[in-house]
Amino acid sequence: MRIGYFGGSFDPPHRGHLAVAQTAAAAFALDRVLFIPTSNQPLKPNGPIVPYADRLAMVRLLCAEALPATNCIASELEAPLPDDAPHYTIDTLQRLLSTLQPDDALFVLVGTDAFLQLPLWRSPMQLLELADWIVVSRPGFDPARLEALMQSLHLTPAQRARIHLLQNLADPTSATALRAALQHPESASHLEGLPATILNYMQTHHLYGL
Repeated sequence: MRIGYFGGSFDPPHRGHLAVAQTAAAAFALDRVLFIPTSNQPLKPNGPIVPYADRLAMVRLLCAEALPATNCIASELEAPLPDDAPHYTIDTLQRLLSTLQPDDALFVLVGTDAFLQLPLWRSPMQLLELADWIVVSRPGFDPARLEALMQSLHLTPAQRARIHLLQNLADPTSATALRAALQHPESASHLEGLPATILNYMQTHHLYGL
């Protein structure tokens, strides 16, 4: 099995996230992609706007929108810890790998902005040993920035070989833009990246000021 790990706030989840998963699954022959909303991210001290349980529920709705060829699964691997401690990717990957078969391969899906912060992550060099990394860029990203990071980390050829740049994903949807658009829901065109099931969930549970 080739497994994709797709972590993040998903605040809110949207079709742009689904486009990332589906494009990566097609490009790297992933058998399934785990969508893993994070309850507490150490590099985002202000935290998400919406509680974990609601983000997980919306991720499940998003996965229901996936094409049959893309096996997207909502995962609770980063559910809140008893002391509300932050989740570190290194810990989650180790837990996930312990459940896989020896021949399984793990791929981490991550945006360029997050990956360029890799030196700030816990155990960054070990992260590159545990999984392949699919770094997803939007149009206009300069691959030289990724090369500069790899040079600064003094990566070995084997480590470099585990970093894959998935370029020019053109879906313009972003969680930040959606949160702003939700303040003016009458402008329906701004919410095209949001499945109706998720918008209905937000309205029912009065999320994001609705």
